[in-house]
Amino acid sequence: MKPVSVGICGLGTVGSGTFNILKRNAEKISGRIGRDIVVTQVGARRDNPACDLTGVDVTRDIFDVAKNPNVDVVVELIGGYDVAKELVLTAIEHGKHVVTANKALIAVHGNEIFAAAEKKGVTVAYESAVAGGIPIIKAIREGLAANDIDHLSGIINGTGNFILTEMSQKGRDFGDVLKEAQELGYAEADPTFDVEGIDAAHKLTILASIAFGVPLQFEKAYTEGISKVTPQDVKFADELGYRIKHLGIAKLTQDGVELRVHPTLIHESQLIAKVDGVMNAVAVHGDAVGDTMYYGPGAGSEPTASAVIADLVDLARTFDADSNARPAHLGFQPESINNIGVLPVEEIETSYYLRMEVQDHAGVMAKLTQILSDRGISIEAMMQKEAKGGSSNATVVLLTHEVKEKVMNEAITEIEAFDDVSGSVTRIRAEHSE
Repeated sequence: MKPVSVGICGLGTVGSGTFNILKRNAEKISGRIGRDIVVTQVGARRDNPACDLTGVDVTRDIFDVAKNPNVDVVVELIGGYDVAKELVLTAIEHGKHVVTANKALIAVHGNEIFAAAEKKGVTVAYESAVAGGIPIIKAIREGLAANDIDHLSGIINGTGNFILTEMSQKGRDFGDVLKEAQELGYAEADPTFDVEGIDAAHKLTILASIAFGVPLQFEKAYTEGISKVTPQDVKFADELGYRIKHLGIAKLTQDGVELRVHPTLIHESQLIAKVDGVMNAVAVHGDAVGDTMYYGPGAGSEPTASAVIADLVDLARTFDADSNARPAHLGFQPESINNIGVLPVEEIETSYYLRMEVQDHAGVMAKLTQILSDRGISIEAMMQKEAKGGSSNATVVLLTHEVKEKVMNEAITEIEAFDDVSGSVTRIRAEHSE
């Protein structure tokens, strides 16, 4: 069969990995699909010494690739929002399939991009946009197609997981570990997207859409970072039998979709609590299959390139087929997408870890428990650490049963107004299921 001609835009970490794997494993890839995948053109601002571009047309204008009549598939690996969106829409307008690793692009502009692709009868594939080399998109969209999926959660940012792992295992401070993560290349010079949960929220938005058949709604995702997690909280959580992980959580309820990223207490017995370092993991629950978990490297040149090429292989296998023969972009046909909304965080129901500094004298604990009891909040576990060094304060840690966030907000406001409580209450949500 006629080879599939590919144009790669961006020759950085993932672009170079994609180019080199296609070259190195060309025979194996061709053997799996019955046709060759050939890189015809590369669009990049500069050459990458890691890639031998001999015999490949190289352009400094990425839009040359999108408009090249000899290119069948454009691989967008430049990142960002605006230019990437223009590039992808240009490629679609010229009748080309697109493969992208750009989770921000899909999470924010995916609805528009997919509509344009469906109109032109082409496919936009994005396996590499979530969890690097883990084939989680295919697993949910195709492998679990028989299931009614109601819940998924994941560690989907390796930088944040590395930081929390170091804090847990070595008692280090957030800032100290972040500096090391930057030196090791795990975190960018501006780490905001990673440590404040924006990167994870992009990915969670995509996973929720394909799992539940809802539109991409990134702007409604609740996002909270890990910069305020302290070694003290990590230690107390450990004493209670929990680990703190930066989780993306999506649930489909009768009232709407929960879409949230935040530090989360996970019981140490759960598999996802054991995922350490820069690794990623996604747990998915389906009514037929039950609980499943997918684990592997969430970033890196060749792991992510592996997912890029998996999309190219899928496109090559169905290249001559009618567009209806290919999987729908979000796993559901457009007319079957459910426009159910995203719940405000105040309406979610979960358990809570609360830490506060209180005056160490009689009656304080009774008052605290009364404030919670008045709102129907029951306590699962409690710890009190006696004052040290002449301080009159003691540290109290509570783990509650499930309650709505808005009710917990009211309770925390009253606790903080209590004269015997010093400063603010530290609150971390807890989850009891994979």
